Amino acid sequence: MPYLLDSNIFIQAKNLHYSFDFCPAFWEWIDQEHANGKVYSIEKVRDELIGGDDELAEWAKLRGDDFFLPPDNAVLPSLAAVSTWAGSGNYEPGAVSQFLQVADYYLVAQAHAHGFDVVTHEVAANSVKKIKIPNACIGMSVKFLSPYEMLRTEKARFVLGAVR
Repeated sequence: MPYLLDSNIFIQAKNLHYSFDFCPAFWEWIDQEHANGKVYSIEKVRDELIGGDDELAEWAKLRGDDFFLPPDNAVLPSLAAVSTWAGSGNYEPGAVSQFLQVADYYLVAQAHAHGFDVVTHEVAANSVKKIKIPNACIGMSVKFLSPYEMLRTEKARFVLGAVR
């Protein structure tokens, strides 16, 4: 199953565990798995990343629509379905309005439309004040997982020296 990565995957990787300066293998793995048809993100995530005006923004600028997928005609019914789900829940109107304006909404809809698994650091929460990606995924029957689960599932290996 191909994966759609949330913006927090890239941001936290850059800021914490997989910084460009000491773990380039993570970023090479992303590119390799994208070339293998496994790893993608969406246009709205790219927009968020390039707003950062940093090394991550430059990295994102070098990847086009084949990596950061734009919404297509198949996504339109899923956008409507996710919007209906968000509005019919117990969420406060402000939470629904905020969700429908950010990349999370498009991420879940793209995954729903095309059968992607969503990769995010977010965890489900019982809050009426914010719609979390995992809650939307559960509501839309879209599989979601952490980046560490994805890396283990795909048997990613970031090793020094020769592989034994």
